[in-house]
Amino acid sequence: MQFSRAVVTHDHGSAERRNPSPRHEEWAATKAANVDCWTSILAEDARLSSLAEGSQAVAFAQPRSGRSEILEYLERLTRDWEMIFYRIDEYVAQGERVVAIGATSWRNKQTGKIVVTPKIDLWRMKGGKAVHFSEFYDTARLYAAARP
Repeated sequence: MQFSRAVVTHDHGSAERRNPSPRHEEWAATKAANVDCWTSILAEDARLSSLAEGSQAVAFAQPRSGRSEILEYLERLTRDWEMIFYRIDEYVAQGERVVAIGATSWRNKQTGKIVVTPKIDLWRMKGGKAVHFSEFYDTARLYAAARP
């Protein structure tokens, strides 16, 4: 995906919002039950980084390289956590970059604790495929929900 201008929108039905959306709507609608929704936009050599960087409490969040490792990340996330909601309030896109700004909430399946956190996703696209994805969220809240 290539974007010729910056897009900032709060209008959830606008064409601009749909244009840069890397499957967020499907992810939210299925409450993370369908990790395959990401397959079609991930480049084979895509990279993922997560703010928690695979700390012991959330080992699934370690950096990943390649589509198969990213899909493994998503499978481990959904194995250990149950999505309560995932909401994108705003997209900002310019050139190869897409920023998704919103919030999310997950329940840890072992502890039963819930985390609610702001969420920012940074995407770099090339040739219509995601080549890099970074996610930012409140790690203190995440760690608190992951620990007994």
